[in-house]
Amino acid sequence: MEQEQPELDVKTRILMSAKKLFAKQGFEGTSVRQICDDASVNIALVSYHFGGKDKMFTAIFEQLFPGYDMDQYKERMDEPVSGLAFAIHEIVKYTLIDTELSDIVQQELTMRTPRKEVVLSFLRPVWSTVKQLLDRGKSQGKFHFESSGEALLMVMGVCLSHKLMINNEPLLGFKDADPELISQQAIQFIFRGLGVEDTK
Repeated sequence: MEQEQPELDVKTRILMSAKKLFAKQGFEGTSVRQICDDASVNIALVSYHFGGKDKMFTAIFEQLFPGYDMDQYKERMDEPVSGLAFAIHEIVKYTLIDTELSDIVQQELTMRTPRKEVVLSFLRPVWSTVKQLLDRGKSQGKFHFESSGEALLMVMGVCLSHKLMINNEPLLGFKDADPELISQQAIQFIFRGLGVEDTK
């Protein structure tokens, strides 16, 4: 007889299956039954643990989005240059490693779905922290730019640019990206644009 899985394991299995299927089929194209079949759990457990499909969507970000609790990174973000480097590294690494969650983010924002505000509520603290680092770095003479809004937009563009790889592989000349290498290249590129003296 199969040993009963602990409650946390069941919830995690449901969330991981939901994340995989939402990324592949979209939220609207995925049924609760498909999620439960993939997770090998009873369909009633979704209502029991999450209260429905919409709340399960939010729970994916609460449990699996690395920027959910920005306070955990507070000490790493104290100094503008090292803080921004850390933020860039984590953002690039996350989007390259957890392609399912980053695909969900892209889908929901591009399609402007009813869940867009839920997604933005998790993204905004991350980008707000990046903007604070830019402003602090400029006030300390470490970053050089005219508009913090435009600087933030450029940082966003570089951090998320590798999402374009899937449709541009022949032009780029490579298929697979090393998250560590790409993140370091992104840091150097952004720092040169910000006029940081040492980008090594």
